Amino acid sequence: MNKILVLYYSQSGHVLSMAEQIARGIESVEGCTSLIRTVPAISAVSEATEDTIPQQGHLYATQNDLKDCSALVLGSPTRFGNMAAPLKYFLDKTSALWLSGSLIGKPAAVFTSTGSIHGGQESTLLSMMLPLFHHGMLVMGLPYDNDTLMSTTDGGTPYGASHLAGAKNDRPLSDSEAHLCRALGQRVAETAKALS
Repeated sequence: MNKILVLYYSQSGHVLSMAEQIARGIESVEGCTSLIRTVPAISAVSEATEDTIPQQGHLYATQNDLKDCSALVLGSPTRFGNMAAPLKYFLDKTSALWLSGSLIGKPAAVFTSTGSIHGGQESTLLSMMLPLFHHGMLVMGLPYDNDTLMSTTDGGTPYGASHLAGAKNDRPLSDSEAHLCRALGQRVAETAKALS
């Protein structure tokens, strides 16, 4: 069984919704299963710590979740055209995995949510790709043979799935955004299965 890790950080729930749609796409591929994990928030106060188990939602990821997965789909809200600090903080602690080469050759993809259509979706997706390239992962996006990518008027890029949350952060995933999330999950799962 190919275990595909969907690792995300979500503050308002939009990236969480995307993660669950991506997991549906993964689960549609025979021989593949999804494992959804999140990362804890971080504090500007260095003494502050999070509980080891979140109050609600998915469990926190461990380094072993990354080491043991067949593929990775990474998600974050956009923060000034970049991934959110909690996800970056988690990735910054993966040096041991880099040294061991644990992620080399594994498929990977990225997804994000922003408040505005030009709020940095693509630069955020690219920022999440950088550590994946350094880990030697096989980074993939959404090809244009997916008709929804050509017709969407909200989220969706060739770099990965995206969502337009709106200025008031109140827009749920549209049908096209949910479709592209599932398509991304399915593509990563099919690739992991073909490589196994």
